[in-house]
Amino acid sequence: MIQDYFRMFSLFSESEIEEFLHLFEPRSVSKNDYFVQEGDPCKEIAFIESGIFRSYYISDDGKDTTYCFRFPNNLMASYSSFISGAPSMETMQAISNADLLILKKDKIEELVRNNPNWTLFLKAIAEQEYMELEKRFFQLQRNNAAQRYADLLKNQPDYIQNIPLQFLASYLGITQRHLSRIRKEISF
Repeated sequence: MIQDYFRMFSLFSESEIEEFLHLFEPRSVSKNDYFVQEGDPCKEIAFIESGIFRSYYISDDGKDTTYCFRFPNNLMASYSSFISGAPSMETMQAISNADLLILKKDKIEELVRNNPNWTLFLKAIAEQEYMELEKRFFQLQRNNAAQRYADLLKNQPDYIQNIPLQFLASYLGITQRHLSRIRKEISF
């Protein structure tokens, strides 16, 4: 899976991919455990082989708000913390058992020094993160909860059934009761 992920960027040769894959360390994360917690710096990225993660923050009034899900075959990091070294403003929690491949920040810095294609790769990842953030912003501004749910269902049909209702409702900005009504209206 991870080889295919790097191939889709068309930046690395097969031998380059094989060469740097040994730098990734496998890690299993149990359901409800964390990849990174708010207040801790993020010093690694993860490729999700299996499992689902949610990103959330706790508001000043103590409310837990899920704003993002991460699914298999994608990279995951508390991106602003990873870039800046500052404490993370988010928590990334496994909502199912998960298998990750971890790459430490110092290894990425070494790869960047030794191969200019890694700079291009990181640029592409930053662009993807920006587009995802912009899409989420416009969804929240333009689409109602049913439309946002339908989009999630369209893009992640294999995984959406494994996300607890309270996290889905939080992500959509609605109550669990409202989500139940939407789910009844939209067929799987």
